[in-house]
Amino acid sequence: MTRARRDLGAFGERVAAAHLEATGYRIRERNFRTREGEIDIIAERGETLVFVEVRTRRGDALGTAAESVTASKAARIIATAQAYAQAAENCPADQRIDVIALSLAADGRVLSLEHIEGAIDDPGSG
Repeated sequence: MTRARRDLGAFGERVAAAHLEATGYRIRERNFRTREGEIDIIAERGETLVFVEVRTRRGDALGTAAESVTASKAARIIATAQAYAQAAENCPADQRIDVIALSLAADGRVLSLEHIEGAIDDPGSG
């Protein structure tokens, strides 16, 4: 991954974390990693634990940020969320996986932020 992509991702995660905190979420952890993968933000609101995948794009020539979550990426997020939930203390039983999709202008301004609650379904939760 290039430095520019890393910087873009880090910027998007900071914006997403600020959005979550401003809307009543408490950030538990950022950039949680396991063998299975990484979760950008783990937050809590009320009795719900929320795993957040942040997708940041400049423009939408290659599709929107939300559309960039592939099936294999979703599977890695689910596996990582399950690993966190099994290992964490005081982990709420109510859990979901959200996507926060950011679109940026060429100059770095945030054009849009879309918070999609329950964007990724965990097939093992039913």
